Amino acid sequence: MTIGRGMSWRPQYRSSKFRNVYGKVANREHCFDGIPITKNVHDNHFCAVNARFLAIVTESAGGGSFLVIPLEQTGRIEPNYPKVCGHQGNVLDIKWNPFIDNIIASCSEDTSVRIWEIPEGGLKRNMTEALLELHGHSRRVGLVEWHPTTNNILFSAGYDYKVLIWNLDVGEPVKMIDCHTDVILCMSFNTDGSLLTTTCKDKKLRVIEPRSGRVLQEANCKTHRVNRVVFLGNMKRLLTTGVSRWNTRQIALWDQEDLSMPLIEEEIDGLSGLLFPFYDADTHMLYLAGKGDGNIRYYEISTEKPYLSYLMEFRSPAPQKGLGVMPKHGLDVSACEVFRFYKLVTLKGLIEPISMIVPRRSDSYQEDIYPMTPGTEPALTPDEWLGGVNRDPVLMSLKEGYKKSSKMVFKAPIKEKKSVVVNGIDLLENVPPRTENELLRMFFRQQDEIRRLKEELAQKDIRIRQLQLELKNLRNSPKNC
Repeated sequence: MTIGRGMSWRPQYRSSKFRNVYGKVANREHCFDGIPITKNVHDNHFCAVNARFLAIVTESAGGGSFLVIPLEQTGRIEPNYPKVCGHQGNVLDIKWNPFIDNIIASCSEDTSVRIWEIPEGGLKRNMTEALLELHGHSRRVGLVEWHPTTNNILFSAGYDYKVLIWNLDVGEPVKMIDCHTDVILCMSFNTDGSLLTTTCKDKKLRVIEPRSGRVLQEANCKTHRVNRVVFLGNMKRLLTTGVSRWNTRQIALWDQEDLSMPLIEEEIDGLSGLLFPFYDADTHMLYLAGKGDGNIRYYEISTEKPYLSYLMEFRSPAPQKGLGVMPKHGLDVSACEVFRFYKLVTLKGLIEPISMIVPRRSDSYQEDIYPMTPGTEPALTPDEWLGGVNRDPVLMSLKEGYKKSSKMVFKAPIKEKKSVVVNGIDLLENVPPRTENELLRMFFRQQDEIRRLKEELAQKDIRIRQLQLELKNLRNSPKNC
């Protein structure tokens, strides 16, 4: 690696251990086939994966549902395979808890966020009862994100332009971030979760202190219309993907402490699909995957100019709808695998694993490509984080413990139905509908409520008549004469 030190005077040549990383598609028998992947056009991945399970949002009649498949259960999935199907509207996002393998969060057009516990070995029958139902948004909920270092803290972003922070120990929203003026498109955390960055339909990129809701930095992206953003580990940099004024896809690199101008802007191509960015802090590699095309480009990122160095491109004729990403501790280190995608191919009903591999001749553990990485233990409790404590992730070595499962268990709090008040505002008070769908949903909900109240009233009428008869009988009985 000594050659690389002199690269400042020879910028045309870079020495990098990741220069020859290549993408390897799994054999057909190691794919997941026959899955009715959702046709929803919402710009999300509709897929979440961890070391034990793969979850995919599916097409379903009435309400929303998703499949949860144990990773070893590859091949064709039966049409009547059990689903998680408790939502009343389409599921828009799903995310696995980073510290508890069998806990998954979902959010939906029905305005709720739900927490589910998947049994050992996967589902044997349809699951309709969530561990927790979280009501606080007045419109559909498009995004959920778990806090990266704190257990049981979940963020949700709704079409009411609010981000709610949920403490799942109590099952309530504890903070509300209310600085956006349009739909929130993306959320990303820095390494210790002390900062949150968001992109929004109002064309602004924001860096927010999540506990206070204070906007620390804001960029008005006039020339680069931002779609997605990702924090680049501890580099104090952000990377956004978006569209230029000429409608070409581009990426921009920003200093998180000064969003007045991007450090660099780079045109990618003239295609129209969204660019999803993925960053691997361990290898400093950035992956750009186009929605609706089959390409995944990858780059190496450094703190000095030129910042971004193009490595290679993985190409496939099958377009991807979304991509799930395996956490580091679920990778095959014996094959020198540094990243793994799960690609949703809607036309074929197929989920295709793609492994990014560093070609090495040796079979022994490669310490230089697997530094200590965030593991499955949380660094903080919800109370500590909410109290203002920041702590870096608890790291693990992939050499010994990469198959160790977490000892943590999720305990759902016992909740009563009541109003949800955050920052002095009742989040569940009546909000007028904005779209025809919302109006219909509200209408049907009210019809159900009216039907229930009528039935209750009829029951009470019968009970009153019974009591009146009993009273009359008592009065007419011989004892009272």
